[in-house]
Amino acid sequence: MKRELRYGLAALPRRPVLALVAWSVPEALPAAVLGVAVARAVDDGFLAGRPLVGLAWLAALLAAGAVGAAGARQVFRRLGEVVEPFRDDLVRLVVGGALRRAVAGRPDDGAVARLTRQVEIVRDTYAGLIVVCRGFLVTVVGAVLGLLAVAPAVVPLILPPFALGCGLFVATLGVAAGRQRAAVRADERLAAAAGGVLAGVRDVVARGAEEHAARLVAGPVAEQAAAERALAGVAALRTLCFAVGGWLPLVAVLAAGPWLSARGVSAGAVMGGLTYVLFGLQPALNRLFSGLGGSGLRYVVTLGRLLDAASEPAPAIAVPRGPGVTLRGVTFAYGPHAEPVLRGLDLDVPGGDHLAVVGPSGIGKSTLAALVCGLLRPAAGTVRAAERVLIPQEAYVFTGTVRDNLAYLWPSATASHIERAAADVGAASLVQRLGGLDATLDPAALSAGERQLLALARAYLSPAPVAVLDEATCHLDPAAERRAEEAFAARPGTLIVIAHRISSALRARRVLVLDGAGVALGDHATLLATSPLYRDLVGHWGLRALPNVR
Repeated sequence: MKRELRYGLAALPRRPVLALVAWSVPEALPAAVLGVAVARAVDDGFLAGRPLVGLAWLAALLAAGAVGAAGARQVFRRLGEVVEPFRDDLVRLVVGGALRRAVAGRPDDGAVARLTRQVEIVRDTYAGLIVVCRGFLVTVVGAVLGLLAVAPAVVPLILPPFALGCGLFVATLGVAAGRQRAAVRADERLAAAAGGVLAGVRDVVARGAEEHAARLVAGPVAEQAAAERALAGVAALRTLCFAVGGWLPLVAVLAAGPWLSARGVSAGAVMGGLTYVLFGLQPALNRLFSGLGGSGLRYVVTLGRLLDAASEPAPAIAVPRGPGVTLRGVTFAYGPHAEPVLRGLDLDVPGGDHLAVVGPSGIGKSTLAALVCGLLRPAAGTVRAAERVLIPQEAYVFTGTVRDNLAYLWPSATASHIERAAADVGAASLVQRLGGLDATLDPAALSAGERQLLALARAYLSPAPVAVLDEATCHLDPAAERRAEEAFAARPGTLIVIAHRISSALRARRVLVLDGAGVALGDHATLLATSPLYRDLVGHWGLRALPNVR
């Protein structure tokens, strides 16, 4: 629990939190003047035969409420500035952990549940905890100050049982946390079981296997239902704690009425004290118990699962000698009964090689790129590779500065490194048009070619020794494509290009031809003489690209 609390506290941004604290001051005003206004309205107004004075004090209470409402409005306006960056951090945490395990050949079946349901649970409960804890502190501080002002003799009757109820509640959180963890684990198992059944729903219906599918998910459903029922049982403990902390102070003040009256405490002061209990401390305690007992436990347990999954060590990746790629007996199919896209593929791409992969559309070129980069796991065989960077056809840029986008894979890169990389791949003029490295990018305002140029510069700057371009220049003209590919070819390391123009194949040292039945590997001249498919592809693409080749 301490780890999760520290994580949440460390994620609090300083300026929005200071704004929340500042606007909590006016919000505390109604809690502070509540009992004072009631006591003065009774003693100085209605009991003294001066109803207008009593009404004036009540009007002052209404005015304090208006001030508090204005403060609360500002608090909620700034809550998003605290919560949304926290959610973004969680998404990066989950995605990073899932990708590390996938690259290592161990797919994460629970990643979808964590990325969707559990991240949203943590985000919502984090916001709820901030609201509840801040509101509790504001109310208690205001009530204590008001009690000291209206009737100090009442304070020893109210605060000890109030504190006792809070302590008893804290003592029950361990039991409740254990039940919440069981509920989260049951949720993950149900998500994995239901996901597997839903993925094959067509086959289930076609074969009439609905009853078998129902049995597959029946156990996880029953387990989750039992976990939720056990979690609901802690509500009885919260009720007992609330009785001690919320109702016992009220009983104590009423029972001590004669004693207080004998010591000169007025009826209005007693009513003021009761008002602080009934309309200040009780509601605050109820919100705190509900928040910590519900949202707080979900926050701690669910965030704990996210942190555990993210910190789980991934198996070591086999890295060949030298910064290259080795495939041995690789077979891959999209489904257990589908025809393999690749079958028994052996391939060596030594360090420093420049390989182009060609073949008809849908033959498996992008599948090969995904296998090399660890995004897909082969059904058979092994893939051994050094660190690699993939630039897909649909390049990704994000809202942020140009510098953040280009240096994403090398955060410590200097401005000169970034500018040199942009110049080498032909993106320097684009960076200037965008306003320089510190300009903010709007991804929607960029063309597909501009996004590709930025992604190419980012990958070029990456320290990964293997670069895989999966039709990463398809939105560029031939001259821009040539410049980018030549820059990657001159870059230290290994280059694999999924080609969509014959010029890409002509620039490569070697060409791999995929035809669905087998592969052919060699240089351009050798393949023209030995591979009918390569000759057909060259004829289809046309030799007009030859002048662009150097």
